[in-house]
Amino acid sequence: MRMLMHVFFPVREFNEAVRDGTVGEKLHTIIADADPEAVYFTEQHGQRSAIIVVDVSSSADIPALAEPWFLTFNADTKFRIAMTPDDLARAGLDELGGKWG
Repeated sequence: MRMLMHVFFPVREFNEAVRDGTVGEKLHTIIADADPEAVYFTEQHGQRSAIIVVDVSSSADIPALAEPWFLTFNADTKFRIAMTPDDLARAGLDELGGKWG
């Protein structure tokens, strides 16, 4: 199942990694291990963040995706299910509308 993983980086911990020159290596290691479909770095709510598209086969996959961010940067994470247009087409909206509409 495709999920959007939002990672929020605390300023202090991320700044320390930038200053000591380890931020690039840390980011690369975590991202390579997660093998995401896509990664976007951005700002959210005035804070450094990343939006990462990952494939999750079960909820048991979430700790392996989240813990590296927690332990490396003391980051916060949020997960949201994401659908492609094909996923939405298979969702049966017409039938649901007939049943519940």
